[in-house]
Amino acid sequence: MDNIEQLIDTLSKDAQAVKPAPHPFKLCLLWIAGGTVYLAAALALTGLRPDWAESFRNPLFVAEIIMLLGLFIVTALSASLLAFPDLHQKQRIAYAPLGQALLFLGVLILAWRADTPAAPLPEHSIECTASILLTMLLPAVWTLYSMRKFASTHSRVAGSVALLSAFSVGALWLRLHEVNDSILHVVEWHYVPAFGIGVLGLWLGKVLLKW
Repeated sequence: MDNIEQLIDTLSKDAQAVKPAPHPFKLCLLWIAGGTVYLAAALALTGLRPDWAESFRNPLFVAEIIMLLGLFIVTALSASLLAFPDLHQKQRIAYAPLGQALLFLGVLILAWRADTPAAPLPEHSIECTASILLTMLLPAVWTLYSMRKFASTHSRVAGSVALLSAFSVGALWLRLHEVNDSILHVVEWHYVPAFGIGVLGLWLGKVLLKW
């Protein structure tokens, strides 16, 4: 009996306190705050587009920026929920980026129809995609690294959403920095690559987040 009590006493002394996981909403706010600071710093270094005041008089441009910002927030929230095994019983919220993406698509369609006559295409093309990918790299690494600390049971979807959240930060930066009014160019070189990023996230999620 003494041996058992001694064993219990030894185990209790050796036990280390386990730090409870943060609530997904707290984790989401941390990512949003970090992404916002990062975006502000990037714009401070590169500067806003010279015609930003005039651009913000265009309701469709404002709607596009709001939709991009909404996509960043919703994907950050979704990623924070997908990082946990049970999604904190908030499955509908976890898959909210689908609805936000449809709203964003609707704004782009309206902008495309309003672009008459079509604005001239810029001389560059894939450079925009490359710029977004470079800008999103740091937020993507930070988000995926944070998610590895938890136990996602939806690793593929979690990885995809995490990369899309980082991609939206890069897309926001470029849209606010680049002087470009061609919606055709924006769709082709700013937003269509997001599909490839989503697919890459499925693979990265399986590799980095599976446990």
